[in-house]
Amino acid sequence: MKKVVVLIVFVVTSFANAQVFSGKGDQKFQVGANFQEYARGVNASFDYGLGENISVGVSSSYILGINDGVKADFEYKVDVKARFNANIGNVLGISDMLDVYPGLHVGLKNFGGHLGARYFFTNGFGVYSEFNVPFAKYSTDIVGFEKLHNQFSVNIGAVFNL
Repeated sequence: MKKVVVLIVFVVTSFANAQVFSGKGDQKFQVGANFQEYARGVNASFDYGLGENISVGVSSSYILGINDGVKADFEYKVDVKARFNANIGNVLGISDMLDVYPGLHVGLKNFGGHLGARYFFTNGFGVYSEFNVPFAKYSTDIVGFEKLHNQFSVNIGAVFNL
């Protein structure tokens, strides 16, 4: 099923002519779902282009539900991160509609990295997927709700040019 969806996306979007990352002054807003081993929630991020292949931004995730149904306090549900991206779609010589961006982030819960991709259907709208992993957690004894936002997570959703 995944292969069919990917094939349809590529066929439909092959007719579009969009520029994913235009460099200095480029602005992207992303909103989507956040999936973790213990929870699921929403994610929103904003990136601003500083140069031809560099952007900085902010990202925030909020947990809507924990897998075992237990209620957590707000401080465990929310994470806010400052982020740095290397937008390398053009460096790799892939489609003008696809950007790949590895990056680093520092947040309320940890210091980590992410690898994302954006695919634009038009000049203003596309989809994104992002994988996040913590490199250094602020506590060595992560227990209970502290595991939220301190584990591998995946974000998927829509991206907009501003």
